[in-house]
Amino acid sequence: MCIFAHMYGYESLQNHLFLILYGGVTMLAFIAAVYLWLRRANAIAPAVTPPKALRVWTAAFFLTVALSHVWWYVLGIHWLTEDRMIRNLTAITLDRITLVPLMMAVLQSVLQDRRHRIWPWLLAHVPIVIVFAVGIAGHDPYHLLEVLDYWQMGVIFVFIIYYIYSLLKYNRWLRENYADLEHKEVWQSMLLVTVLSVIFEGYTTNTGEMAREFFSQFFSLLIIAILLWRIETLQQLEAVEEEKVEAPKGIDIGALLRQACEDKHFYLQHDLTLQQLAICIGTNRTYLSHYFAQQGITYNAYINRLRIEHFIRLYHENKDTMPATTAVMLAKQSGFHSYSTFSAAFKKHIGTTVSEWMKGV
Repeated sequence: MCIFAHMYGYESLQNHLFLILYGGVTMLAFIAAVYLWLRRANAIAPAVTPPKALRVWTAAFFLTVALSHVWWYVLGIHWLTEDRMIRNLTAITLDRITLVPLMMAVLQSVLQDRRHRIWPWLLAHVPIVIVFAVGIAGHDPYHLLEVLDYWQMGVIFVFIIYYIYSLLKYNRWLRENYADLEHKEVWQSMLLVTVLSVIFEGYTTNTGEMAREFFSQFFSLLIIAILLWRIETLQQLEAVEEEKVEAPKGIDIGALLRQACEDKHFYLQHDLTLQQLAICIGTNRTYLSHYFAQQGITYNAYINRLRIEHFIRLYHENKDTMPATTAVMLAKQSGFHSYSTFSAAFKKHIGTTVSEWMKGV
């Protein structure tokens, strides 16, 4: 990918090894776009259904990556070859007003707690088009390239701050509404934006010519791989609408939870959501969420506590009669999708690792 802003020189477009890599990345980006648009099933995680909006935005981003390679090549070899600065200003502007907003749309599509608007970030790129037009008219690309750099760096910085804030809110929202967080984890999204930030910083501060251009292609391959992995391992979530329902009078939520959820082991159901639990106990999602907030816990912490207590009971019941019983098997029977999730929840709730606890009982 021609990441955000770069300048391919004539010598690089005459380098056969570079052209092979350049063409390969172009084809890979195009194939990835077609794959996301046409294929409905996942290749990496077949059991996961990714968000449709994320798939569409990423496909558009990959297609633009391929087109970016095309316009850089055309401008470098066949058009504006005698006016390198105007050529670079044109190609860089095209990258800035397409690749950057699309990447912002991709990152926001990862967050499924609400509809995150992309239009403010599109509007923030309008000055880039204006600066470009002024640069072409005044034939002053050097000064205007610097203006473009500072403006877009500012927009990207504001977006990153906003995105980190949104991720923290999203993390809270997940724990308030979902018992199982497999394929929903926020840390992967945080990793994605961190990697993109590091790549951008490393690319823009690299002073090498050919090295810089080779690096841009390897960075492109890395971003394509990361985005494909992120899409195919992220589960689409149901929209959670805030209910305009007043709190029921005289209802003991704690008693309802004990009767319908705890005594009947309803918490063992995989992918149990706050909405499903609210229906089960005969109340509404908003009131149940407020109840957990008053208790100083999240819905996720409540369900994990019940599942860990269930695991402890199973272990005590089976450790003597079934020596072959493993913690992994008991964790599955206690409602956890994966042992890693169980292990982390166990240590947080009990204060020690599973193996250390088992040695002490």
